Amino acid sequence: MSLNHLATRFTCSWPWSIAVMLCDGRIVCGCADPYAKRVLGDFRTTTLTDIWRGPRATELREDINTGGSPFCGDCPLKEPLAENQPAPQRDLNVPALPTRLYIECTAACNISCFQACCAPETGITRTRQAGMLDWDLFTRAVDEAGPSLVRVDFFNYGEAFLHKRAVEMCEYIKSKFPHIYLYTSTNGLALNDEKARRLVHSGIDEVTFSIDGASQDTYARYRQRGKFDVAIANLRAMADEKARSGRDVPHINWRYILFNWNDTDEEMARAREMAADSGVDRLCWEITDHPEDSFSRRFAKGSSELAEIQHEIWDDNNLGNAIPGAMPRARIDLRTWLPALPLRAHAAEPLAIDTRVTNLSARPFPAQASYGRRLVRLGAQLLDNRGQMIDRDYARAWLPSDIPPGETAEVKIEIAAPPHSGRYMLKFDLVSEGIDWFEACGSEPTVKNLIVS
Repeated sequence: MSLNHLATRFTCSWPWSIAVMLCDGRIVCGCADPYAKRVLGDFRTTTLTDIWRGPRATELREDINTGGSPFCGDCPLKEPLAENQPAPQRDLNVPALPTRLYIECTAACNISCFQACCAPETGITRTRQAGMLDWDLFTRAVDEAGPSLVRVDFFNYGEAFLHKRAVEMCEYIKSKFPHIYLYTSTNGLALNDEKARRLVHSGIDEVTFSIDGASQDTYARYRQRGKFDVAIANLRAMADEKARSGRDVPHINWRYILFNWNDTDEEMARAREMAADSGVDRLCWEITDHPEDSFSRRFAKGSSELAEIQHEIWDDNNLGNAIPGAMPRARIDLRTWLPALPLRAHAAEPLAIDTRVTNLSARPFPAQASYGRRLVRLGAQLLDNRGQMIDRDYARAWLPSDIPPGETAEVKIEIAAPPHSGRYMLKFDLVSEGIDWFEACGSEPTVKNLIVS
C-alpha cells in the first residue's frame, strides 16, 4: 500500500499485543479511540481469535512494518520515525490472542471533565451500539482470551463502575484467571462504602483514583459535577479495608492532574497530607497540555518547579511518590576489606558479595508479596568498563526479612563472573519486582569495578 499520502512515517506496537473491547462488543485498535473510528472487528458475531488474526488486523500490521497505515488516522499512540529511520520489522505471525485486553464497561460517565474528549456533551455514548457491556459478552471474551492474557485494564472511556455488575466482573476475572494482572482507573464516584470494600476482596491488583484537587472548589473545576468528599470517602474505604484485612493488594493510587487552579504549594501540600492520612499507597501528579488555557504553567516542561517534583510525576517512573517519605530510598554498602579496590573474580566462576542495605525512606521494604510483585530484592546489573549496560537482570538476592524504615539488613548476593576476562562494572540497586528499579525515582545505586581474569 502506498504511503505517499501519509504526513509522517510511524510505527506502533499495539496491534501486536493489545486489544480494546468497547462496551458494545466491537474490538478497536488502541485506547486512544474515543469515537470508535478504528474498528478491527465485532466480537458479537465472531471470536476474538478471528478478529486478532483477521484480514483487517493483518493488513494493519503489514502496513506498519512498511512505515505506517492510513487506518491509524490521527491516533496519538503512533510513534514517529525519523526521515531515514527504518520501520521496525515485527513478526507478522502473531499469537492467536493478545496478551493485554482493555475492557470498556460503558462509555457513559457520571461527571463532565472540562473540555475532555469523552465528556457526555461530546456525544461519545452515541458512538456505541450499546450503553452497557453485556454480561455474557464479557464472560465469553474473558473465557476465550484469559489463558493468554497477562493483563486486563478494566476501563477505557466512561466510568467503569457505573455498570451494576462491575465489581462482579472483577471478581470473575480474578477467580477464573488469577494470573492476570487486573488494573482499573476510576473517578471513585460510582462506588459506595460497600462496593469499595468488596472491590478490595475481588483480588484486583491495582486501583487508581483520579482526584484532581484537595478541596471541592479546586476539584470540581475540572471534574465538573463531581463531589470531592464522595471520591475521597471511597478511596479511604478501600485503603481502610485493605489495612483492616491485612491484604497487600490492591495497590491504591491517587492520581492528581495539575492545572493552573490546583498547582499551588498549599493545595498540593494538602493533597500530600490527605494521601498520607488516608493510607493510600501512592500519590502522583500528572502533567497535561490540555486544556490550552488551563494547564499548569508553573510546572511547564523545562521549569525548575517541574524538576523539583520530577520523580513524583505519574509518567516519570513507576515508583515515584508525592507522599512525604514514601519515595523509595536506599543505601547499599559493600562489605569489603579494601573498599577503594575493585572486585576480582575468575571468568565464569561464582562470586559471593556481602552487602548492607539500609532503608532511607519512611515505609518498609517488603521481602515477600502474596502475588509475586512489589516485593523488594537486591539486584546486580552488569555494565562494561564504560558504564554501558550489558545485563540489567544479572543477579538477584532475597532480603532476609522486611526492612523497616531506618533499619539495615545484611544481604549476600551471588553472581557468576562473565565468561570473558576484562574490566566490567557492577551496579547494585534495589528493585520492586515487576514495577521498577529504585534508581528510576532518584535512589542512588552503588557502582563497583569488577576485574575478571
